[in-house]
Amino acid sequence: MASDAAETVSRQVGKGLEPRFNFDDAFADEDGEDEIFEFSSAAIRKQLAENYTVSDDTPTESGSVILGQDTSVSTFDLDGSIADSRSRSLSPSESPQPRTPEELDAEDGFSQVSLSEGHAELEATEEKQITSNGDAISTDKEGAYPAVHIDVSKSPSSRVETATDIETNTRYTETYSSNDKLPSSSSINPVSHSFVNEVHSSNLPSSLSLPLSIGSASSSFKHKPARSTGPSVLQQVVSKTRPPFLPPKSREEDKRHMADWETMMKHSRAAEEKRRKALQERRFARESKIELSIPIWEKEILPDWRVVSKKSTLKNLWWSGIPTKLRASMWERAVGNPLALSKDNYRTCFARAKRALASGVFPSETIHLIEEDILSTLPALHIFHPETGPLYQDLKDMLCAWVVSRSDEGLGYVTGISKIAAMFLINMPPHQGFIVMRNLLERHCMRSFYGGAAAKEEVEAYYRIFDTLLADGMPKIYFNFKQHQISPSAYLPDWLIPLFLNHLPFEACARVWDVLLLEGDSFLFRAALAILAVLEPRLFFPDRRELLELLRGENKAALDVAKRDARPLDGGKYEIYGVDEETLWERIESMEEWWRESTWKRLIQRELPDL
Repeated sequence: MASDAAETVSRQVGKGLEPRFNFDDAFADEDGEDEIFEFSSAAIRKQLAENYTVSDDTPTESGSVILGQDTSVSTFDLDGSIADSRSRSLSPSESPQPRTPEELDAEDGFSQVSLSEGHAELEATEEKQITSNGDAISTDKEGAYPAVHIDVSKSPSSRVETATDIETNTRYTETYSSNDKLPSSSSINPVSHSFVNEVHSSNLPSSLSLPLSIGSASSSFKHKPARSTGPSVLQQVVSKTRPPFLPPKSREEDKRHMADWETMMKHSRAAEEKRRKALQERRFARESKIELSIPIWEKEILPDWRVVSKKSTLKNLWWSGIPTKLRASMWERAVGNPLALSKDNYRTCFARAKRALASGVFPSETIHLIEEDILSTLPALHIFHPETGPLYQDLKDMLCAWVVSRSDEGLGYVTGISKIAAMFLINMPPHQGFIVMRNLLERHCMRSFYGGAAAKEEVEAYYRIFDTLLADGMPKIYFNFKQHQISPSAYLPDWLIPLFLNHLPFEACARVWDVLLLEGDSFLFRAALAILAVLEPRLFFPDRRELLELLRGENKAALDVAKRDARPLDGGKYEIYGVDEETLWERIESMEEWWRESTWKRLIQRELPDL
């Protein structure tokens, strides 16, 4: 009977059972004496001997082959690993007997004992066999003597760990993780054998020595994904602004707070309306002052507009704005005629465009671009509407003539030119506006942005110039843009190609144009910097996408506020940010402290030496 028990123990060493070794006998010089294995009771030895007759490679219901792991002591962990302490899963009847003093002394004397005489033989006889579905089958050699590792830092019931235990655990975990996905260890803790019996008794094999089916155990813990049904009833009524540590408000307090909020919002709207009226009154006063200055314009500036550059008082008068009735003549003189175009140039170009349209030679794609561009041109004025606008046909004819005039240079239509042509049509007749527009677009900066792919290097040079000016004048905005990787190419073309008519209010644009035609390209960049100065409090978004939306005039929060206040949204895109003529001009005038024309000329010479 003792030999049968010893043979049974040697078979079960790698299958989760912890034998008791007599260390004195293990290291004795005497030959022929069998090692003594101590167990809790004779009933356990008998049960192990009876249950071991069942095949280790019993297939499960799912068709997978289970490793020869003895589960008479619960070693199954819901995390997919083998529990380190096997003694916790033993039933009270199967608890080990108390240790003798000799055993305790022997364990105190050894922190790690390796009985490795048969270990090499065990490794040579043990192989991994891979089945067709990738499961690993471990074949244990009967009679192989394992390596035993004893860690005195652990509890007495879990100090002994055999090498075959470690190898089996490793193979078992690898097979388990490659075939089945179990819940993470952070969400499910290991449970005892009794709990597994209660919850998953249907998954247990008939014999206690057979392991649990991995597939069946893992499938029982798979949860169906819950479908989101939106916020719950509680979430709909819970306040999202009240601190959670405060008690819920009573009905009376809630009504009182709601009344206070409505009063606050009413006062805010009243203050905003008052500010808007004051701004409008100041604008009317400024326009009245400009109208009163017409005699000075007619007497001193109209005969020779170059006198403005000699007298600072006249220059300040020009910067205040040109009277509406004199704007056409002043713009024409300030732009000049460097292309030496005749007065009949518009008639000639339009006749060519008309013949091309009649013969079908005029590109249909260009016609489509022109019509789309006109639809977005100054929609608040309603004078360029395709059906009801009185200047729609004049604008379309002017754009077709401009396309023909550029065809000789191999250049096509550029979206945004419709805004510039519309501004000239508002202030002068088509033939005069066409000539002024062509000469204005011949200036180097505008020609670069309208020059297509051939002028790409020049456009990049202007981007570098603007970046340098931004870093010198507004370093916070510059570093914020660099942090979010936003270059001038992301917003500057949208401003310069239509000359700010897409983003600024019409009155502010008219005044910017007055000074732009007088000062040249340098004021174009100065106005762009002033726009960023007005937007500066809004430019420090943590998200790059939100920052780009703001620069495009599409910030959702500002649009919602404008809709709530019933403000029109068909004007300049930056009106929702509070950008108007007065605030913009305050920023432009404040730049006198650091803006230098010499800096502009130096940057032009550095970046565009051939200019």
